[in-house]
Amino acid sequence: MNLGNLALTFLGHATFAVKTPAGKHWIIDPWLEQNPACPSQWKHPAQVDTLLVTHAHFDHIGDCLKLALSHGATVIGIVETVHWLQKKGVKNAIGFNKGGTIEHQGVRVSMTHAVHSCGISDGDQILYGGEAAGFVLTFDNGVRLYHAGDTALFSDMKLIGELYKPDIACLPIGDYYTMDPVQAAHAIRLLGTKIVVPMHYGTFPALSGTPQRLRELTKDIAGLQIIDLKPGETLTGELKRLVPAGA
Repeated sequence: MNLGNLALTFLGHATFAVKTPAGKHWIIDPWLEQNPACPSQWKHPAQVDTLLVTHAHFDHIGDCLKLALSHGATVIGIVETVHWLQKKGVKNAIGFNKGGTIEHQGVRVSMTHAVHSCGISDGDQILYGGEAAGFVLTFDNGVRLYHAGDTALFSDMKLIGELYKPDIACLPIGDYYTMDPVQAAHAIRLLGTKIVVPMHYGTFPALSGTPQRLRELTKDIAGLQIIDLKPGETLTGELKRLVPAGA
């Protein structure tokens, strides 16, 4: 598997920075400043072109509004969450829904199902934010990345695998709010993906699932690579792991 110029950087929790083959800077689930796992050099990114939001919980959308306004970035997400962001002043936004696919900056973005809630914290209110979702990103070099968002295990992950054939899957493993390693191991079998990046674990004590436990539960799957990126590490090229200076 060769990612080419595509670079995937883990920023802790469920947040990833993506540098597309065309050189655009995307952030998936932008929670940076208050994210205890996010490296300090990433808390105020210099360039943001696109923000991709799986759902509206604070630990996934926390810096979305600020970054969209300060960088003029385009926000992509489910219709109801995007509508709320537009009411808050976001000018560039694409709201669509599950089953749909859009093209943006050379990337095909397909919205998939996820099993989770999606409330927006707005002052002392929790507003309806649509539904939680996942995304399959198909880059112009042909690489397909599945970010599952926050989700429990669901059997239609098999259809996601059959329809989109993701090369890389970012899967939550922490338990409590999402899948644990047992469920994630089943998800890997349903998806058929051979490269998995665990996420949404270890940020808080309740998120107790570990990559090691996931490895133990999937050691029978031939060719599977579980790449547990540390916050700030980047995956690129021939699955080369780049460690940031000073780490």
